[in-house]
Amino acid sequence: MLQAAGAAGLSGAGKATGFALIGDRPHNSDYIRTGLRRTICKEMGVSVDFRDEVELLSEETLRGYRLLIILRDGFAWPDGYLDENSNAAWHVAGRPELVSQPAVPKGEIKGFAWMTPEQGRAVQKFVREGGGALLLHNVTHIGTHNAQFREVLGASYIGHPPVRTFQVRVTNPNHPITRGVSDFVVTDEQHYMTYDKDSKHLLLESVNVDGLPYLEHGAKAPAGWAFDYGKGRVCYFSPGHLLTVLWNPEYVKLQQNAVRWLLKLV
Repeated sequence: MLQAAGAAGLSGAGKATGFALIGDRPHNSDYIRTGLRRTICKEMGVSVDFRDEVELLSEETLRGYRLLIILRDGFAWPDGYLDENSNAAWHVAGRPELVSQPAVPKGEIKGFAWMTPEQGRAVQKFVREGGGALLLHNVTHIGTHNAQFREVLGASYIGHPPVRTFQVRVTNPNHPITRGVSDFVVTDEQHYMTYDKDSKHLLLESVNVDGLPYLEHGAKAPAGWAFDYGKGRVCYFSPGHLLTVLWNPEYVKLQQNAVRWLLKLV
């Protein structure tokens, strides 16, 4: 075990192995924390500090950690949401009418890109100097507006169709991250992105086996890659919208193999 799960805090001796920035408007922090605490903390003995305050991402915060995990998009909504359809699963069938008496005051509701160039440079510095970055699911959205982070991640978000079932296929079975991993099927958001790096780094692809495309982008998309970055390493996986996805047995293997590779244990 690297360190007992749940140990330590954000500063001082005994800092955890990993720092995880999680959660956004459509991705509740609780399912991410619950999912990764099992797959990484409990089953691997890797301690992780989970936080959802985007302001904490800084060079100072990351100092002393060995692993950075991010599963969240690039927007923050401090003035609320456009409507409850975009929050708290309010889109479920049979929902009641929203009533507030007195009425909630109307105001301008606008999301903003939270990651600053300085924060992007902090991620660059962390990995270049030897840290590992496990970047998950909708983190590609940050790449649409932060050049420094995109350079580390190697991609920028295009979009995704509604949640549907698709297959995740291993395209490079010889990498330490994919060794022993079989193709698997999940019901999830099939994310599409512009991939910037060399194709030799690709490990996985997502495929809608019914041939359903997303707009003009076809039925397939890159779903995972890994590469060295300076003295450190980067790994990205696209699945991750639901707890059942994070706990798919083959995806658990990928997560755990990735953590070992990022920490240079293999």
